[in-house]
This record gives sequence, structure tokens and C-alpha cells, in this order.
Amino acid sequence: MSDRVAEIRAFNRFYTRVIGVLGEGMLSTPYTLTEARVLFELAHRDSVEVVDLRRALDLDAGYLSRILARFESDGMITRSRSAVDARRQVIELTEAGRATQAELDKRTDVQIGELVSGLGEADQRRLLGAMATIQDLLGEPTRRDLVVLRPPTPGDLGWIVQRHGAIYAREFGWDASFEALVARIVADYAADHDPRREAVWIAEVDGAPAGCVMCVRRDDKTAQLRLLLVEPSARGMGVGGRLVEECLRFAKRTGYERIMLWTYDATKDAHRIYERAGFTLDEQREATAFGFKMVDEIWSRDL
Repeated sequence: MSDRVAEIRAFNRFYTRVIGVLGEGMLSTPYTLTEARVLFELAHRDSVEVVDLRRALDLDAGYLSRILARFESDGMITRSRSAVDARRQVIELTEAGRATQAELDKRTDVQIGELVSGLGEADQRRLLGAMATIQDLLGEPTRRDLVVLRPPTPGDLGWIVQRHGAIYAREFGWDASFEALVARIVADYAADHDPRREAVWIAEVDGAPAGCVMCVRRDDKTAQLRLLLVEPSARGMGVGGRLVEECLRFAKRTGYERIMLWTYDATKDAHRIYERAGFTLDEQREATAFGFKMVDEIWSRDL
């Protein structure tokens, strides 16, 4: 545990340095990070009672009182008594306070834009996904119900190969020959596919890739569903079902009459997705693959 605590503290030191909150003033202003956060909260409310502001920000009462006294001295807030309870103070930003907060917002946007401008699209999605994971695990969950399906962008086909290799090795112990198989499938698709009748979808959750599926031509009347994958962190959210549904809609819309898939008996979670989507098991045979004796399976359904 001590090693993990040390790593987290090292990350905290790194990130506070990167976003520039260690100096006397934030973003070349006379206000600290905490003062800027109080201004942000006030700017997003017409008015707020001091006790509610303190609870929202989890600040010591004396510390918040000193911040508000400074803001009042600078002409950025006004204080009044609550109409409901005269013992309570109500705080509102003045025009000067709103102008100061708007300038802080503008400088922050510029700073963050410069921070991520050197990252490519895939790395920006990785960054957003990692930040969402931190929020989820430490008690500030972001929306997890929004699943976005999109076509692949540069780097996504490589991601499909890498995640298949890593996840199947970890969960099933499959050797590198499985990753090699996925690489061949992806390479064949990238080198020569018919965009009118073949497609790949990437599922995104919180801006990060969370799954994939491929629809390719088996013959003129039959499509093949390939490479369905859902990241462990996104399971239970309906990602696999959404991907399969999109694949079925595409196959039907582009003129196929039937769709099939090839899988193995070990992939029980995928079996449940296929069954819910109307697939039935057609064939089974014993096989040795990826370092194990297994049963490979053919599933299919009409469109």
C-alpha cells in the first residue's frame, strides 16, 4: 500500500505543477486556486447562502469567511440577510466579480487548450477516459449511460488488435497466436473492404474506446459479425448489445439475408449477447487454438 500511496502523491505533485497552481496567484491573477473555485461557484448561482456555499465546497468556516471578506473589500461580492432567516448571509457577485470570474474562465480555457493541443485525437480520448476513471473510482461519477458508436479513426484498428490480445490473454490465457489472428483480420479489412457492405464500429464511453465490432462479407447473401469486444470497465452497460444491434441493422440495410459468426465455447458472456440478439448455435467441433483445447462454434440468424 505504501508504494501506491507514494505513486498517487507523485502524480498529485506532477499535476499541480502542470496546471500551475503552486504559485501565489492562479493564472497570473492575484487569486489562489481556492478563491478561484469560490468565484466559479458564485458565478453559477444567482445568489447563495454562506452556509450552503461552505457545504458545497467543504471549506472551513473561518477560511471561507476570510476569502469572502477579501472579495467584499475588492468590490466583487455583496452581502445581505436572508429573507427567510435573518441569521443567514446571502452572497451575490457584483459585475466586477463576474468580470473577474469570466477572465479566470477564459485563461483556464486557454491553458487547458495549450496543454492538450500537442496530443493527437486518440491520446486526447485516452486522457479524458483516464480522468473519468479517476472520478468514478474516487466518488465523483461521470455519466456512464451515454454510449456513442462511431466509425474508426486513425489508430482505432491498432487499438482493436491490442485490446483483443491483452484482454483475451488476461481473461482466458490465450497465447499470441490469437492476437496474430486478430491482426490478420484487421489488416485484411484495412487493405481491401467494400464500404458499401462492410463496416467497423467503435463504442465510446466517456470519450474513450470501450468496445468494437466488425461486419464483413461472407458471400453475397451472408454477412459475418467479427471481433466483438467490450472493455471490462464498460461491461453491464449494454455496450455489447448496442454494437451487435448496429451490426445487424447495417447488414439488413445493405442487402444481406443472413448473418453468421464464429466463436469459441469459452466466451460465455458473448454467447448471452448473441442469444438475446436472436442468434442460434448451428455447429460445434473440437479444436486446438491459442494454446488450449476448445470447442469452436458457428452461430447464425436470418435478417
